[in-house]
Amino acid sequence: MDPASQDINLNSPNKGLLSDSMTDVPVDTGTTRTTIPEGLTEAEEEELRSELTKVEEEIVTLRQVLAAKERHCGELKRKLGLTPLDGLKQNLTKSWHDVQVSNAYVKTSEKLGEWNEKVTQSDLYKKTQETLSQAGQKTSAALSNVGSAISRKFGDMSSYSIRHSISMPAMRNSATFKSFEDRVGTIKSKVVGGRENDSDNLPSPTGSSDKPLQDHAPF
Repeated sequence: MDPASQDINLNSPNKGLLSDSMTDVPVDTGTTRTTIPEGLTEAEEEELRSELTKVEEEIVTLRQVLAAKERHCGELKRKLGLTPLDGLKQNLTKSWHDVQVSNAYVKTSEKLGEWNEKVTQSDLYKKTQETLSQAGQKTSAALSNVGSAISRKFGDMSSYSIRHSISMPAMRNSATFKSFEDRVGTIKSKVVGGRENDSDNLPSPTGSSDKPLQDHAPF
C-alpha cells in the first residue's frame, strides 16, 4: 500500500497499520499501572486506558501519513525544480506574514504609534525641532554671506584689472598726460643744460691766462 494514499480515517479498520518503512517510528505506549488511581473505579480506569490506546494509535497513523505526504511533497518540488532555498524563502515569507497579522504584532504597532504621536506632540520635541531648524537656517545664511563676500571680492578685483588695462592707454593719450610729460621734459632739459653751463664756467687747471706757467729754476 502506498503510504501517501493510505486511509487516514481514524475509524477505518486499517487504522494503525504501519508500512515496512515506518515500523521504526517510536510509539509511546504509556506506563502500565499496577494499582488503580485514587478516585477512579476499575471500570473508569479500563475506559481511560482504552481511550489512551486509541489516541496513541491515531498518533502513529498521523505520523505515518505525514511522513508519506512529506516524501510526496519533496518529489513534486524536485519535479518543479524548486530548491530548498526557495522553500526556505517561502517559509520565511509566510512566517513574517503570520507575525504581522498576529495580535501581539498589531498591538505593538499600535502602541509604538501612540508613543510616536505623544513624543512628536510634546513641547520638548517641538522646542528641539525649532532649535535645530534655526541653527540650520543661521548656518545656511552664514555660508551664503561668506560666498557672496568672496564673489564680490573676486568681482572687484576683476573690474579693477579691466579698468586699469583700459584706462592706461586712454590716460597716456590724454592732453593732461601729454602736458605733464612736456613739463617733465622741460624741467629735465633745464637741469641738464644748467649742468653743462656750470662745467663750461669752471677755471682751467692750467690757469685763466694764455701765458704758460714759468718753470721754477732749480736750486
